[in-house]
Amino acid sequence: MAWRRLRVKGTPGHGSMPYGADNALIKAAHVVTRLADYRPAPYVSDLWRGVVGSLDLDAAVKEALIDPSRVDETIGKLPPTMAKSAWSATHTTFSPNMCRGGVKTNVIPDVVDIEVDIRTIPGDNEDEVRRHLDKALGDLSEEVIVEKLFSKQASVSPTGTRSGTCSARWSIAHYPGAKLLPRLIVGFTDAPYFREHGAVAYGFGLFSRSLTSEAMSGRFHGNDERIDVESLALTTQAWMDTCELFLG
Repeated sequence: MAWRRLRVKGTPGHGSMPYGADNALIKAAHVVTRLADYRPAPYVSDLWRGVVGSLDLDAAVKEALIDPSRVDETIGKLPPTMAKSAWSATHTTFSPNMCRGGVKTNVIPDVVDIEVDIRTIPGDNEDEVRRHLDKALGDLSEEVIVEKLFSKQASVSPTGTRSGTCSARWSIAHYPGAKLLPRLIVGFTDAPYFREHGAVAYGFGLFSRSLTSEAMSGRFHGNDERIDVESLALTTQAWMDTCELFLG
């Protein structure tokens, strides 16, 4: 993730005389629109190919989803929740989520701050984030002051580990015939901090049979944000069993 604050400046004035005004809020609106319209190049990784291979989709659709020249168009034809996840797994994303500015209804604002949630693909560094912003903003780039709020590059843990094996054993016990598949988690967890100290860290849990992964992912930070009791019980039991497997 690479959270950024974009500051746009204007000239204060009286709200009764907007003609020709240097209104920072109007500039900020253009900035937000540019970010919303920006489409970075897709990132088709081996992780993504593995995920696509496991999906219950038509073979032609699966082939298009791993083709960099067709993946964007194909994602647009997927069901909404699946499309959201697929887009985030194959692109650096930009979501302007907060905006602060103005002091009173009758005062033209001179400063507006936009906070943007940027999620980078593996390998993107600070310079690449700035390149994306400059490309998205175009001629507005010189009028925007970019402040770094928080940055953390993508990280990974190996799969052939003892903890991975334990997770697989419990998953197969509950879902016979299933296999664990590594994937890119598009959200942010504490895993990078553990990995910096040499630890293996996985995002692991078991969902209720009554839920699809799309239904579960749609709950995060939404109107129906919750964990159902069955999924909580399954995940709790899985971690208890994992501890017992480790302890022998």
